[in-house]
Amino acid sequence: MVEQIARSENKRAGVAAVDRALAILAAFHADHPTLALAELAARTGIYKSTILRLTQSLIHARLILRLEDGRFRLGPEALRLGGLYQQAYDVSDVIVPIMRELAQQTGESVIFHVREGERRVCLHRIESSQPVRYHVREGDVLPLQRGAGGRVLLAFSGAKGEPYETIRRRLHYVGFGDRHPDVSGLSAPVFGPKEALVGAMTVSGPTSRVDTRFMQRAVPMLLAAVARATRNLGGPAHIFKLSSRLAPRRPTGKKTR
Repeated sequence: MVEQIARSENKRAGVAAVDRALAILAAFHADHPTLALAELAARTGIYKSTILRLTQSLIHARLILRLEDGRFRLGPEALRLGGLYQQAYDVSDVIVPIMRELAQQTGESVIFHVREGERRVCLHRIESSQPVRYHVREGDVLPLQRGAGGRVLLAFSGAKGEPYETIRRRLHYVGFGDRHPDVSGLSAPVFGPKEALVGAMTVSGPTSRVDTRFMQRAVPMLLAAVARATRNLGGPAHIFKLSSRLAPRRPTGKKTR
């Protein structure tokens, strides 16, 4: 993502300085919360002298802080903006308690994704208490075309063909190693008023635990959870029926890409 922003700044309409500043912000990652000037230059492809000029404005806006050792990290304004992003959906009071219950019932991590353009964003997550688990952070950006949550968001955004027709019919998707061979999961949509798609609730964990037997047990739990969330958000909870949807099978042959 960082390289794409930096490389494309001359190929699109916009302000080059703003594009470069956004590339600097995008260079930070949960695994690398602080970065030196040389690391920022390597990640963005921007000259060090230009980075120093731009970071002055970012520091003034409290989007970036410079530490005593000269390294940079995101500032408090980034946290405030992230909180506003979550509040804009106004679903956390409804979604998060239900996610916690589902995580306790299944013993696996529960994630709530929303669609942002051609990607999905983790808006909320409840981690499994298992020592080996699927780990995702709030704010992480993932592809739509792979993974249970992405498939569900695409299906209820009108994607054509399979597996999306089946997902719309069954109101859930089961994926064995769909995005990564070691991670499997199941996902279902949450709706608001007038059947508007709010997001996708996903139960995910290591493929060694999240197998066919787990899926058969977890599907009704997930559907009950999304039905409750949908009802509490004023959506059509009656569309979630547990009968005839409880027999997920591990797919054979080539996986859908």
